[in-house]
Amino acid sequence: MNLAVLPALIDWQPRTRLIFGPGVVERAGELARELGVRHVLLICDPGMVRAGYADRVQDILEAAGVRVTRFADFSENPDGDMVAAGAAVARTAGVDGFVALGGGSSLDCAKGANFLHADGGEISDFRGYGRVRGTMLPMIGIPTTAGTGSDAQSYAVLSDARTHVKTACGDPGAAFRIALLDPALTVSQPASVTAASGYDALSHAIEAFVTTSRTPLSQTFAREAFRLVRGQLAHVLQQPDDIEARGAMLLGSHLAGLAIEHSMLGAGHACANPLTAQFDITHGIAVSLMLPHVVRWNAEAVGTLYAELMDGPGSADPLAGERLACELEQVAATCGFPLSLPEADVPDDALPALAEGAAAQWTGGFNPRPLTRESALALYRAARR
Repeated sequence: MNLAVLPALIDWQPRTRLIFGPGVVERAGELARELGVRHVLLICDPGMVRAGYADRVQDILEAAGVRVTRFADFSENPDGDMVAAGAAVARTAGVDGFVALGGGSSLDCAKGANFLHADGGEISDFRGYGRVRGTMLPMIGIPTTAGTGSDAQSYAVLSDARTHVKTACGDPGAAFRIALLDPALTVSQPASVTAASGYDALSHAIEAFVTTSRTPLSQTFAREAFRLVRGQLAHVLQQPDDIEARGAMLLGSHLAGLAIEHSMLGAGHACANPLTAQFDITHGIAVSLMLPHVVRWNAEAVGTLYAELMDGPGSADPLAGERLACELEQVAATCGFPLSLPEADVPDDALPALAEGAAAQWTGGFNPRPLTRESALALYRAARR
C-alpha cells in the first residue's frame, strides 16, 4: 500500500443526522420536538406552496405541537436582501428553529437567514468559514430536489443582491441537525428541475473526486454518489414516478454533498457561476456547458482518477477523461440542455469578463490544475463549439 496517498489528517464527525426513505417527512414534527424546538420558521419556495407541500409539512409540525411561521419570499438564487428579510421574520416571530423545505434555494436561504439571525450584519460578513459569533438555531432540512446536496453541507451559496456574484458562506452551525430525505417529495418536480438538479449532483461527485483537497473519505462518498446518479438520471426523466430511482438520486445527491463538504469543488463550478450571474443561466445548465471541457483539461493531471471513477479502483484507461467528457455531453443532450455557449446565447465578447469572474471564484482554488484568467478563457472558448 502506498501510504503517501493518505492525507496527513482526517478529523470528521457527521454533523447531520440522515433519515432516508419514502414517507419519512411524516416524522418532521416529532423530530423538531426532539431538538427542543417549539416554534419554527418554515422556509419554503413558492413552488412548495403551490404544490401543497408547505401546507402538508405545516400540518405535520402543528400536529406535534410545533408552531409554524412561514417565509417564502425568495427566488431560485436567494440573495442577501432575501435572507435578511427571512431573518427579520424569524426575529419578529421569535422562532427557536428553522425547517427548510424545497430545493437548494430553500435550504441555502434558511442557512443565510440563520447567519443573520445569529449575528446581524450582511451576508457578505460570513464569506468563508467560521465567521459566526452568535448561536445559530437548530435546523431541519427537507430537500425536494436531488441536486445541490446542501442538506449534507455546512455551507450556503448565496448571491450578492446588487452584483449577483455568488458567495460561499460556511459555519459548523449551518449544518442541518437533521436531513429528512423523502423521495416521494421529488416526484412532482418538473422534468426541467429534475434534469438541472440531477446534472448538478453528478457534477458534484465528479469534481469532488479529483480536487486537491480530496481524501479517501471524500472519494468514497463521491464514488458512490456518481454510481447512484449516473445510473438513474436518464431513467427518472423517462419514468418520473419510479420511487426507487428517485430515492437513488436523492441519496446520491446527499452523498455528493458530503463529498463537497470534505473536498470542495473545482473549475467546472468556478466557470459556471459567472454564467449564472451574468446571463441568468440555470446553475445545472451552466455547469453542463463547462464541465466536459474542464474534464478534458484536467485529464492531463488526474486522468487516472477519472479512470478509477469510471471503471473502478485499479483502472488506468488513458482515454477515461475523454470518455467521461463525452458521456457528460450525452447526458446534457438527453436533458435537453444547450450544448455550447452560442446555443445558450452567450456572446463571444463576454468571454474575457467571464474568465475574470471564474478566476476569482473560490472553488477554482481546489481544481487539480491551476485556474487562471488565461486557462478559464481557454475553457470558455472550448465551450463555444
